[in-house]
Amino acid sequence: MPNFIASGGRKPWYRILYVQVLLAIALGIAVGHFWPATAVEMKPLGDGFIKLIKMVIALVIFCTVVSGISGMENMKKVGRVGGKALLYFEAVSTVALLIGWAVATVVKPGAGLNANPATLDLKAVAAYAGKAKEQTVAEFVLNIIPNTIVDAFARGDILPVVLISVLFGYVLSRLGERGRPVRDLIDAGADLVFGTTNALMRLAPLGAFGAMAFTVGRFGVGSLGPLAKLVGTFYLTSAIFVFGILGVIAWWAGFNIFKFLRYIREEILIVLGTSSSDPALPGLMEKLERLGCSKPVVGLVVPTGYVFNTDGSSIYMTLAALFVAQATNTDLTFIQEFAIFGVAMLTSKGASGVTGASFIALVGTLSVVPTIPVAGMALILGIDRFMSEARALVNMIGNGVAAVVMAKWERELDYARMQAVLNGAVPKDGAFSEGAAEPSHRARPLGAHVKA
Repeated sequence: MPNFIASGGRKPWYRILYVQVLLAIALGIAVGHFWPATAVEMKPLGDGFIKLIKMVIALVIFCTVVSGISGMENMKKVGRVGGKALLYFEAVSTVALLIGWAVATVVKPGAGLNANPATLDLKAVAAYAGKAKEQTVAEFVLNIIPNTIVDAFARGDILPVVLISVLFGYVLSRLGERGRPVRDLIDAGADLVFGTTNALMRLAPLGAFGAMAFTVGRFGVGSLGPLAKLVGTFYLTSAIFVFGILGVIAWWAGFNIFKFLRYIREEILIVLGTSSSDPALPGLMEKLERLGCSKPVVGLVVPTGYVFNTDGSSIYMTLAALFVAQATNTDLTFIQEFAIFGVAMLTSKGASGVTGASFIALVGTLSVVPTIPVAGMALILGIDRFMSEARALVNMIGNGVAAVVMAKWERELDYARMQAVLNGAVPKDGAFSEGAAEPSHRARPLGAHVKA
């Protein structure tokens, strides 16, 4: 049982990353409100920061997964963890779809708008409709397989990188001592990758400022007026899901959801500022390992969860679809609503990380279910950026909770360490303070984890 002490020697408040990000968001809102023309020009700051983080995400996943799997004695565990994770993702995201459906049915956020689809700007939605191509299951599976290994890293798609990482980790584990030089090389490379990520995260305040300034300057807080009920309903539903559904799941796993949110507050603020969950991926994986989750579980669950465990996007899909129907006075039968629900179960997968991906997926859903006029999506096009922040937040938080649950399920969770870290204590051996960068890839041996 490790010994823990309370962390000391905290940084000055102005040097803490989450404080800097929070101040940057506030400054971005102010600039967007008072100088909108200037604020719109700040967009490259947010886009540039997201691109910098996405630049290293593939390497973060590769180093974490390969190093973790190559150290596993029982390779059947990889398939078992993956299978359990997919079942968990499907169950929780289905609950999210149901919650969005139920809230839209009860609250009716679109009632009373009486929008005429013939007068709406269909051209504004047409550009997104062109991207929302229907994809078969076979095409989805084939797209997981990259054309070449280099192609997977060049495109930065998460699932192909995970596939390659699992294969490399499996082969490396079979090589035994012959593979030790390669394992040492990957571990050394992980030092470089995580060091680079920590350096890039110092630019998070700049990226959050640029993204938030652009959002407020381009769309304006005033654009929320006519559709404030929809935005408020979506944020309230997201909060109910996080504190209700995920809170209960966290309680079952043995931790407090409020303490967990406080622990990952830097990632929460970065997602809030950039409207994308991608920039939070490296930091989330690092903190989950520091929390006591084993490296193989984190490496498998979090990246795949970014594709399959899209809780925030699932809430948005059913809530926004029924909103458009209500706003355009389109009467739906139960069978039609169920059809929307069924299609959304498929189209919501993969609608994570990229800003606006959920909007494209929703356009694709309404295209498959033509009862609701696609032109009605023009109603929420202007405010979708505000809702994308909540979508990305719920997606990211949901995947963090999922990793802890899977670690507990597999008895790969250091429960004593998790409780100590969430309570603000640190291990005496190699103590780290909150905000410091403890090398996450130096995970404890799997045998050191105890059952929660």
